[in-house]
Amino acid sequence: MNVNVGIDIGSTTVKIVVVRDGEIIHKHYERHFSKVREKAVELVRAARGLIGEDTPLRCSITGSAGLGVAKAADIDFVQEVFATRKAVGVHVPQADVVIELGGEDAKIVFLTGQLEERMNGSCAGGTGAFIDQMAVLLDVTPSELDELAQGAERIYTIASRCGVFAKSDIQPLLNEGARKEDVAASIFQAVVNQTIAGLAQGREVKGDVLFLGGPLFFFKGLQKRFQETLKLDDAHAHFPALAPYAIAAGAAEYAGGTQKTYTVDSLLAALEKAADAPVVANYLPPLFEDEQQYEEFKNRHAMHDVMTQNVTMYEGDA
Repeated sequence: MNVNVGIDIGSTTVKIVVVRDGEIIHKHYERHFSKVREKAVELVRAARGLIGEDTPLRCSITGSAGLGVAKAADIDFVQEVFATRKAVGVHVPQADVVIELGGEDAKIVFLTGQLEERMNGSCAGGTGAFIDQMAVLLDVTPSELDELAQGAERIYTIASRCGVFAKSDIQPLLNEGARKEDVAASIFQAVVNQTIAGLAQGREVKGDVLFLGGPLFFFKGLQKRFQETLKLDDAHAHFPALAPYAIAAGAAEYAGGTQKTYTVDSLLAALEKAADAPVVANYLPPLFEDEQQYEEFKNRHAMHDVMTQNVTMYEGDA
């Protein structure tokens, strides 16, 4: 029996996928609210009974927040773009293009023609975090934002590169009485525009397009805006049930080729060790070792200020 575990630790969520003899037998997705290490432990512990206490397994970690956990736990790490490619190759091999949106990152992977991957930079514009911010602005939950978008009648132009610019577009619309339904759909359209303009950058998105990540699975309004903008029919736009877990599934596939083996208990022990480890291992020494050093510092600078003031007064008299 071959059991592989993939853990995807992103900017806002943790996902786990358990694969046994090539079949996904367990998958789970939760927000971590910045408790990334604790949530990873929690998800593995929840899968303990399903895996079996004595069953040998392999594990790898991926995701934008996963590297630190992997290092602290001494577990293999796989870069998320590579994990994405592994997942697509196994589960949706016919895909020509992959569009994936996470909490704070976005990427497009062109698989046919010239293989190419493009990912956003440090800005979270046009990602799940952007949608969360806009929901707060409209005073609704993200799921309510999605429900509102279903009743849209028109689309407004809203900046998506930065949440601050988007707010400066949305607030006047609300003040002028624009329907929240139209604003909600316009927010999703802004995400689409940011993805296509910022990442595709003129390269045509066509063929079988696979949409991955939590935002593209849970928000039906976002799915609709992508399909209409890219002119994709249902046969060529794929929103699989695996979408929120795909990167974790890719990490599980990668784990199958690693050398380290664990039991559930030893894997939990490694992750618990990581959870107890300090997040910042290296730090600068304090400026002052004790209160006395601080007082001496203040006295030195007080004397310097007095001398400077006296020199200035003397020069003024001259």
